[in-house]
Amino acid sequence: MVDVKLIETEEEYNEALKRLDMLFDVSVGTQEAKEADVLALLINRYEEEHYPIDEPAPEEYSRI
Repeated sequence: MVDVKLIETEEEYNEALKRLDMLFDVSVGTQEAKEADVLALLINRYEEEHYPIDEPAPEEYSRI
């Protein structure tokens, strides 16, 4: 298992995405699957902080 830490830079974010891509098809219950789970959480945290998605305007709800 690779050392996992908070993602603080764009470079670390990109490296985490590459690593998660490598781990995408691992077997459930393995150490690699556990690493993928943690990486996904860390990536999500970074994206929420650095790439927030605004709530849609009320008039956009009527288009759904």
